[in-house]
Amino acid sequence: MAAPGPRERSATNRKGAVMTLRTYMASMDSDHPERTLDLLEPDFRFLIALPGSEATGESREDFAAYIAGRNPKDRSHEILRHSRDGDVETVYGVVTEGGRYTGSFLSAAVISPGGLLSRYQSFFTTSFELVDWVRQDTGQGDGGRA
Repeated sequence: MAAPGPRERSATNRKGAVMTLRTYMASMDSDHPERTLDLLEPDFRFLIALPGSEATGESREDFAAYIAGRNPKDRSHEILRHSRDGDVETVYGVVTEGGRYTGSFLSAAVISPGGLLSRYQSFFTTSFELVDWVRQDTGQGDGGRA
């Protein structure tokens, strides 16, 4: 039997509503980020703003090209806050690589009636934390920033 896909592993918030962005982040951090494409509408539009650059696209195929160009790393998105209001989900968290803090992100998505991401924007910074991060495995502060 095959491992469950992203939809079968959807995370829920405290009220029991599916949090598609949590599932998206977990899929992007997995050994098979290409499976994230199963969470996207065909006309998916996105903006990912990184320090000094932006990645944008207007289709699932554009996002597949973005995934193919990412460097495989021991990267993890740790969600510290999340919310949902109607068809919009937001998450805030930190990105770690090899357990070390690399920056923080604020992301939002519009979720289609079918439960897929139709629009997504994410802003990543290495210079500011909106919410203080406590490393989960040690309870220590910023996880050993350089």
